Amino acid sequence: MMQAGRTLLKGAIFMVAAVALASCSMFKGDDSGASRADDNAGRGGGVGIFGGGGGNSGGRGGEAGIGVNSYLWRASLDTLNFMPLQSADPFGGVIITDWYSAPTTPNERFKATVYILDTRLRADALNVSIFRQTNNGGSWSDASVDPDTEIQIENAILQRARELRLSNVR
Repeated sequence: MMQAGRTLLKGAIFMVAAVALASCSMFKGDDSGASRADDNAGRGGGVGIFGGGGGNSGGRGGEAGIGVNSYLWRASLDTLNFMPLQSADPFGGVIITDWYSAPTTPNERFKATVYILDTRLRADALNVSIFRQTNNGGSWSDASVDPDTEIQIENAILQRARELRLSNVR
């Protein structure tokens, strides 16, 4: 009786493991490079994090790449390199800086969050949020940010991404 119980337990564990393993194929990653916002979109153009298109035409992606467009990723890091980095997730496409105060304005500080939303090099694949605080009597309080500032930073990132893309195509 004891042996039958063990055999039944082993069989049950085997079945659970087999079902769990088989269910993994239902959730396989999206290797098409399509936008996460539009699963029906065409093939994307992300490339590996350390450059190179792996020999594909147009600098398109290698298998060991990041989850977002690498030109936008590198351009975002290049553009915000003067700000301390708090976190960066190349697979989720999120860059968060820590607070930064310019030496000329010590009573004002800024923080940036960059979201890269696609594997394609497109203007709508980028979203930048800027946060500003001012020092009032020793405590920091939130202040408004000119909406044009976010647009200017997005444009600087896009310009740098275009430069990186053009320098990689030869």
